[in-house]
Amino acid sequence: MKLNHVLSTLNQIEKSKFITCLDKLCSSADPASETITKTLKKVNQQIKDASGSDITQLFQAVAQEFKESAREKLALCDASMALLVNILSRDGNGVARISWIEQLYAREWESLDCLANQIKQDVGNSEAEDYSHIHRLKIFRDCLNVAYTNDEKINRQANITDDERSILNTLSHHLKISKDEVVAIEHLADPIKAGKQTVDSCLQELRDMGVIFINRKNAEVLIPDEVVAVLNQIQGKELADKHLLRILRVLSDAELSNILKSYGKRIRGVSRGDKISTILHSGIAVRDMLSRDLYDEADNQNKRKERLKVLITDLEIDAERIGSTLDERIDVILESLNSASDSEFDAISAAGYKEMFDSIQQNFKGLDSAGNPESLIQRIRTEFELEENDEVSVERLRALSITPQDMLYLLSNDEVKELRDILKLSKKGNPRFNILQAFANVNDKLIENYEALARRDFLTLKTVGIDIAETDIGVKFEEATKSILEQLDLVIDEELRKNINTAKDKADIIISISDDDIIIGEAKTCKNGDFAKYSTTSRQIKAYVNRCENQGKRVAQVLIIAPSFSQDFIESAEMDTEVNISLLTAEGLKQIYDAYKAKRRPNFSARLLTKGGLLKAELIAKSI
Repeated sequence: MKLNHVLSTLNQIEKSKFITCLDKLCSSADPASETITKTLKKVNQQIKDASGSDITQLFQAVAQEFKESAREKLALCDASMALLVNILSRDGNGVARISWIEQLYAREWESLDCLANQIKQDVGNSEAEDYSHIHRLKIFRDCLNVAYTNDEKINRQANITDDERSILNTLSHHLKISKDEVVAIEHLADPIKAGKQTVDSCLQELRDMGVIFINRKNAEVLIPDEVVAVLNQIQGKELADKHLLRILRVLSDAELSNILKSYGKRIRGVSRGDKISTILHSGIAVRDMLSRDLYDEADNQNKRKERLKVLITDLEIDAERIGSTLDERIDVILESLNSASDSEFDAISAAGYKEMFDSIQQNFKGLDSAGNPESLIQRIRTEFELEENDEVSVERLRALSITPQDMLYLLSNDEVKELRDILKLSKKGNPRFNILQAFANVNDKLIENYEALARRDFLTLKTVGIDIAETDIGVKFEEATKSILEQLDLVIDEELRKNINTAKDKADIIISISDDDIIIGEAKTCKNGDFAKYSTTSRQIKAYVNRCENQGKRVAQVLIIAPSFSQDFIESAEMDTEVNISLLTAEGLKQIYDAYKAKRRPNFSARLLTKGGLLKAELIAKSI
């Protein structure tokens, strides 16, 4: 969830620690920074009164200072804090209940303790000095113990300093010891605390640092995507697990085995899925994998560079330059994947995402690690560590920044090919890309025939190849309308819509135009003649307005979209004193959309939809 969105869901008290932290960083930042000066001037130097978008701008301006501040504070904390930060910064945990975080911590601690005891037993039973993996673990353990007990020699509390840790990190890199093993060995020297009280104490400390938000009403922890990126950098994690998974999916079995062999992991009798899972959960640095671990020993530098070139193609990375050195090509891969989320959400609309999600859920025939049948929902819960009673929906996935591509990469290569065949898509090219393209194209076709949808012209829709039940036309019109508004770069607030909807009344669209101001949108189809049901529509929208205002939002406008409106409807809307209503024909919205898409640098604002009465689409289209 983006910082701006997180801020809009919290009250002033819940935001206070973060804002205090940001205030201090802005005060000590470079006074020559134009962004900081301009934004602070806009809010009269009072950050606590700033809007979410202004606070987001300030955060971006001091992101480097925020990272250094968080790094210094986290360095003073014990290992239990490091373990919790690792959990909180993982995919799917950006919004989670405190009780679920406690369960994840307990599960992680148990797994870590088990690995630590296994290493202790293996090292204790081995006398060999053959530079095997166990021998390398012993070398690292002895060095870590010296670093830990150095302070005791000068009568100080045992601790590992930053300098010592940097040396240990370099040592683990050259000894090819994975991150999970490093943490387990440190756990043997300085046991990590377990228990609910430890988690609660660490969460409060992180909140005081301004690193996380806690929603007391829902007992939830929230960490914005921007802060997760900072935490990953502090941990030395260059790529989120969901993006690392994409790389592992396109590697061969032999390459996966090479990575595991480098770290002394078992490969005989291990399935491809288990190999990928082991690599993901071992914390192996992605740069080490791509620069040395996945290759055969005989592979020279040119072979390695050529392999990365093929990998860039396999990952559908569209880069202007792929670089000439190994490091440059690794940088291209990491930078492209780290910045992929926004473009991936833009490539397919929310409606297209939902349609794809529903189709995969219906046709998915997966198996879990034990070989038992598994649903798509179960796979998503497992891989993204979602709580059992959490609803898994497209809205929830979008809030957790899980893109359609992220979801498709949860499926193995064989599962994706099987799904592609069930959907009767082309066997040429990347099957994941073909699936995405298919649902993006379906959405485009609905927009192309938007006016026929509005008029419920079933025969025209059938003629152009849109396979749709007549009873579903209203829902598809609503989805197409939402998609058009999204592509006009308007912010659709699904979270608020979900909160105000009841079993009886459901608002179609909510557009956020500022932190507190919204537009309520209604998409109405009409088969014969003009849309004329003003009294019914009026009761609906006034109920939505009241619910939105109860959520602390100000309804700047109500926007009703229909194929056309009766004269009585137009006059009643103009004379309504309780709400501000704008009317827009389906043809008019399509005209605005076409004008927007035709311009290289379109200039469109949601405020153009708040003029009231029947909007003149041709004038709005010209102003774009």
